[in-house]
Amino acid sequence: MEKLISEFSLGLFFWQSAIFIGLLFLLKKFAWKPILDAVNERETSIKDALSSAEEARAEMEKLQSSNQQIIKEAKAEKEALLKEARKTKSELISSAKEEAQKEAQKILSQAQEEIENEKRTAVIELKRQVGSIAINIAEKVIQKELESKEKQIQLVDQLLKDTDLK
Repeated sequence: MEKLISEFSLGLFFWQSAIFIGLLFLLKKFAWKPILDAVNERETSIKDALSSAEEARAEMEKLQSSNQQIIKEAKAEKEALLKEARKTKSELISSAKEEAQKEAQKILSQAQEEIENEKRTAVIELKRQVGSIAINIAEKVIQKELESKEKQIQLVDQLLKDTDLK
């Protein structure tokens, strides 16, 4: 029986090996190549994805660097604009002050000139009124003093004496 078992085991071993080898051959012929192709394709796609990711990372770093440069330039431009605005503001304020001073001086000068004109006009008017009053008073005084013909002749004689005829 032992011989039978040993022959049976040997036969079984042979057939199992033959089936295994046949299975390997079939797998190699029909399944191994598509599996290897799928693995290679997967490996290639992973390498491509890693390469793309590396390129994207490099591009992202480049963009960040570019963004930082743009931000620096924008800050510098902002500072320049603020400086220019401050300068313009100072110039406008200075110009406005000068213009206001000129205008104030002009108004003051005009006011002084107007005051002088009004003063002259008032003095002339005052002189005219004083003259008119003096004439009225003199007229009344002369009328009173020259009521008689004798007083009139005396006045004319006196005036003739005072006047130097040459």
